[in-house]
Amino acid sequence: MGEKIAVTDLYKIFGPHPDQAMVKVREGMGKDQLFRETGHTIGVYNANFTVEEGEIFVVMGLSGSGKSTLIRCLNRLFEPTAGRVVIDGEDITAMDLNQLREFRRNKQAMVFQRFALLPHRTVLENAAFGLEIQEKTKEERERRGLEALELVGLGEWGNRYPDQLSGGMQQRVGLARCLAVDPEILFMDEAFSALDPLIRREMQDELLALQEKVGKTIVFITHDLDEALKLGDRVAIMKDGVTVQIDTPENILTNPSDDYVAKFVEDVDLAKVLTAEGVMVDVKAVAYPKDGPRVVLRKMGEEGISGVFVVNRNRQLQGYVTADAAKKAAEKGEPDLTNVIEKDLTTVAPETTLNELFETAANATIPVAVVDEENHLKGVIVRGSLLAGLVKVKEAEGNER
Repeated sequence: MGEKIAVTDLYKIFGPHPDQAMVKVREGMGKDQLFRETGHTIGVYNANFTVEEGEIFVVMGLSGSGKSTLIRCLNRLFEPTAGRVVIDGEDITAMDLNQLREFRRNKQAMVFQRFALLPHRTVLENAAFGLEIQEKTKEERERRGLEALELVGLGEWGNRYPDQLSGGMQQRVGLARCLAVDPEILFMDEAFSALDPLIRREMQDELLALQEKVGKTIVFITHDLDEALKLGDRVAIMKDGVTVQIDTPENILTNPSDDYVAKFVEDVDLAKVLTAEGVMVDVKAVAYPKDGPRVVLRKMGEEGISGVFVVNRNRQLQGYVTADAAKKAAEKGEPDLTNVIEKDLTTVAPETTLNELFETAANATIPVAVVDEENHLKGVIVRGSLLAGLVKVKEAEGNER
């Protein structure tokens, strides 16, 4: 993983003479004064941020905040007035038209709010349309189009037509059309806004599941805070063209940068958003299967704990050993932990919410392990860390009142 997109000092001014207006902006003229005196509008004001490879970077704000203008500057559907957009070390703002065309055809794809499917073409032909633009053979178009439809769960719908599909299914075809060209970056502008709430939630879940498989870099635009918090690895909140705060969903909720952001998030139920990753504590000590029981008892004694998680050399969770079990093994002269490792553990993913944790932790007899998708031990949920998370929620509720 590394930096995929770097945006530096980016401005977009709308009007007949943006370069002249830009001089006034650099001299300190504000948005309202600029509009009154020149008729020009600031769409994006001095944006600076990076997007990591494989990250879902969400840009959110109210209507007119500049979020859609920003995403269109990233692939030069809108020409930036000033600043740089660098992708994989290449300055997009310096590309000529041929270079820009190749970038759009091969490196990025864009999913819009409206599905823009071709009604006279089948679902498969729609999914493969970008490959037709790339002048791929019919055989390759059909193969890759079908693979993309399989990814979004529509593999059996290739011979249907768009008007035979629901709105959510049509949006999935739009997503498949982007995936078929295998872009490195997906730009998604209000992609789910036209869907009804239930279908929208399903599409959010499907996008997260899909991201686990394909690991694309995604810049996602939305005006919906819940959607931003659910999808974003990081979230940028915009107001009047200005990027007010860029942070993790949890930090935006618990440490808003100003009153505007605080007002934005005041009605969010923190218990539904705060996650295991946010309240877990570091594991004080771990054991390895080859460790002898006396070694493990020593580790527990040094840390003042009554049990340890057992991991392999890659820190993948293998089980748990209590002090009582280790003591009995030592008394029997057993050379390692093989016979005393408890493998029936309660584990949670880093994104598990606080609400879910309360019920899980209440039924657990040992600390709850936080593991990633490859079963690497990331941290542990103990009663104290869970209560600390609850305090955060109560403090936030108190501040709102």
